[in-house]
Amino acid sequence: MKAPAAPGTHSLRRRLLVSVMAAILIGAVFQGASAYRSALAQADTLFDYHLQQMANSLRGGPALPGLQLDTAPGEDAGYVIQIWSADGTHVFQSSRVVLPPRAVLGFTDVTHKGTRYRVFSVQTPLQTIQIAQNMDDRLSRARTLAARALLPMAIVAPLLMLVLWWLINRSLAPLERTRQQVAARAADDLTALPEAGLPEEVQPLVQEINLLFGRLHDSFDAQRAFVANAAHELRSPLTALKLQAQSLARTSDPQAQQQAVTRLNQGVDRAIALMQQLLVLARQESAHPSTGTRRRIDLLALSEPIVRELQPLAQARSIMLTLHGTAPGWVEGDADGLSILLRNLLENAIKYTPDNGRVTLAVHLRDGRPVWAVEDSGPGIPDAQRERMFERFVRGEHQAATGSGLGLSIARAIALRHGTRLTLGQSQQLGGLSAQVAFPALPAQ
Repeated sequence: MKAPAAPGTHSLRRRLLVSVMAAILIGAVFQGASAYRSALAQADTLFDYHLQQMANSLRGGPALPGLQLDTAPGEDAGYVIQIWSADGTHVFQSSRVVLPPRAVLGFTDVTHKGTRYRVFSVQTPLQTIQIAQNMDDRLSRARTLAARALLPMAIVAPLLMLVLWWLINRSLAPLERTRQQVAARAADDLTALPEAGLPEEVQPLVQEINLLFGRLHDSFDAQRAFVANAAHELRSPLTALKLQAQSLARTSDPQAQQQAVTRLNQGVDRAIALMQQLLVLARQESAHPSTGTRRRIDLLALSEPIVRELQPLAQARSIMLTLHGTAPGWVEGDADGLSILLRNLLENAIKYTPDNGRVTLAVHLRDGRPVWAVEDSGPGIPDAQRERMFERFVRGEHQAATGSGLGLSIARAIALRHGTRLTLGQSQQLGGLSAQVAFPALPAQ
């Protein structure tokens, strides 16, 4: 069942048919009018030539002195022939209609008793010949000839419309076939649409739809894996919480109860943190690049409060957390998302850096592009494992790897939303891990 057309939509088939048929009809009318007028003009020229030839055929004959004739009613009354001798005697009359003699030679128009005539006169040494034609009869014959000239156009135009209607329907048939294929699909069928037999103008659209199907398939696979991993990751802390609650219910020792309550609170905090990170990751991965409040942001100004916020976490382990930057790095993006990205990078660096170590955040320009660079003096990550660290729920092999394994996944998702990538490497200054985000350069204002 076809869905009702949305307001403002139109039928491509109907628009093509109406446009083409209207163009053919307008062209046929214009061509018919032009052919009709041309046929009238040609008939008029032909009749004038006929009058001239009739007069010339009579001028070579002998004079007809004293001859006075009246034609019978059955003779062609469309022409009136009058001949005068050299002395002005009326010697021949082809019709009962007597036109007044004219001194004007050649063609002229005469009105006699309400009837218009086209007259041609020629004079010879022996006689004067005058041939006239009734203009009403002449115009009737001209219109008949012109109407015959319109007959081919009257036949061809409907045939042309019929052929074009068939061609348009046949040309748009692949679109209808593709629509039916999509309508008949199940909700989870994301296989590519066939492109064979499609017009060149439609193939790019179908190709983009197939690419979209591919992205949706990958997204659904990732979501299924995400749900499976999330269920697995949540099972352990929830099971631990249940065991701790049972242990708390069984013990009567106040000190043991206090320890159980402390462990239970810690487990709840970890579960809450995990759920928050799961929600953040789902929101960042599903968000479109255009979502969020995007504005011009100074990376240096955005970094300062985050570094101050994490200073107590670093000082608790005697880690020196410093910020380096002398010039603002302007980017366009979502301030909340970028804050989450930077906080995750700094928290990971502090977590994996040994006590009395160093963590630095640098804001600088590289080839005109603003760059965030977080470096630490921790153990780093081997080259073969760096790309895998961006997968969900993957933790490092270091003994401090006790988190949820979502921090780098969230950071990369936010970076991708801002048109850049998060890359991992080895710090040349501190020897540990280096995480860098190079943002696109903004156009000069």
